[in-house]
Amino acid sequence: MKRCRSCGGNELVDVLDLGCQPLANELPLDPDAAQERFRLNLVFCPACALMQIDETVPPERLFSDYVYRSSFADSMLAHVRLLVERLIAERRLNRDSLVVEAASNDGYLLQYYRERGIPVLGIEPAANIAEIALRERGIPTDIAFFDDGYAAGLARRGVRCDVFHAHNVIAHVPDPNPFLRGVARVLKPDGIAVLEAPYVRDLVDGLQFDTVYHEHFSYFGVTSFAALAARNGLKLIDVEHVPIHGGSLRYVLGLEGSRAKPAVRKILDEERRSGLASPAYYQSFARRVGRLSARLKSELDALKAAGATLAAYGASAKGSTLVNTLKLGPETIAFAVDRNPLKQGRHMPGQHIPILAPSALRERRPDCVLLLTWNFADEIIAQQRDYLEAGGRFLIPLPEPRFIDRASL
Repeated sequence: MKRCRSCGGNELVDVLDLGCQPLANELPLDPDAAQERFRLNLVFCPACALMQIDETVPPERLFSDYVYRSSFADSMLAHVRLLVERLIAERRLNRDSLVVEAASNDGYLLQYYRERGIPVLGIEPAANIAEIALRERGIPTDIAFFDDGYAAGLARRGVRCDVFHAHNVIAHVPDPNPFLRGVARVLKPDGIAVLEAPYVRDLVDGLQFDTVYHEHFSYFGVTSFAALAARNGLKLIDVEHVPIHGGSLRYVLGLEGSRAKPAVRKILDEERRSGLASPAYYQSFARRVGRLSARLKSELDALKAAGATLAAYGASAKGSTLVNTLKLGPETIAFAVDRNPLKQGRHMPGQHIPILAPSALRERRPDCVLLLTWNFADEIIAQQRDYLEAGGRFLIPLPEPRFIDRASL
C-alpha cells in the first residue's frame, strides 16, 4: 500500500517493522500446520496524522469465521453496560427508538438495550458469532460487512437509527471512508454514532506494539479521526478517553452541522502541542520497542535457565504479535490458557503454543505466567487469585516487564 487509507496521501513514513507474521486469529488445530505470513509494518501519514499498517489482508479472510467473543471479558461487559445505561437516559431511548451496532459480535452490548425493551439490530460479518448472538441472546443480527453499500440498503428499507455503535471496529476497516459514509446514511437527523478505538497516543507512549496486527489497519488520534469524519459528512461532537484495551478514545459523531463540545477542541490542542500530528513523535518508537523486546526476552530466558516452568494467559491477537515478535515457542511457553472455548484445543499462530482452559493453571502449576492479555490484568489476576496464593507469579510485559505475586495482592 502506497497511499494513506484515510486521505490518500502518498508520503507515508516508516514507523515500526515487525517482519512477516501469521494472522493473529488463525488458530490452527494441527500444531504442524503451515501458516501464511504477511508483512506487518507501521507507517505514518503526515498529511492527516494517521498511523496505519501498509499491508491489506482481505477482510473476508480475517473476519468471516472468527474466534473472538467480546462477552468473555467481564470488564468489557461492565464497560458497555454503563455506556448503554447512560445513553438510554441521555437520549431518552424507548420502544420507538432503534439502536444499530456494526461488528456486534455475540450481542455483548446490544443485550443491555434489549433488556430495556429498546429495538436493536446487529450487523456481524462472522456467521458463527452472529449465530451465537441470535441463539444465546435473541439479538436480530444481519451477517454482513457494514459499509456505504450496505447502509444504502437499510436506508431504502426506511431503517434509521437513534444510536449507532461501532466499538473496536473502525480500526479494523481497510478503507474507513465508505464505513463512515454508511454511518451518515443510517443516522436519524438528531441521531448519534458512538465509536471506540485504541488511542494512538497510549499505544506509542505505552510501547503497546502488540496492539499492531493485521486486523488493525489504522491507529487513530483525534486529529486524524476528526478529519476522516468531516470528509464523510459527519461532525466529531464529543470525545472521551476510556481505559478499556490499554487506553481508547470514545468518539461521538453527529451529522454535519452538529455542535461540538469543548472536549473536542481541548484534546485537539493537546495533540498539537505534543506533536502527535508530526512524524517526529513516532521516530523513536521502533528503538524503544526493540529495547523492551530485548529486556522481556532476557527475563524469560533467565527464568527458563533457572528451571522455571512458564505458561501464558490469553490466546489473544495482541498475544500473537508478542510471541511472534519475540519468537516464543513451546520450548519457552509450555502452554497458554484462555476462557474462550472456541480457542481451547487450538494453537497460537506461528509459534504453535497449545491453548488450554484456565483450569490448567491450577492443575499444572507453572512457576510463572506471561500475561498476554495485560489490558485485562486486574480482572484476570482477581480470577486467578488461588494460583497466586499457591506461589505462582504473573509477568506483565508492558510498558516494562514487572512481576505480580501474592505479596502484590
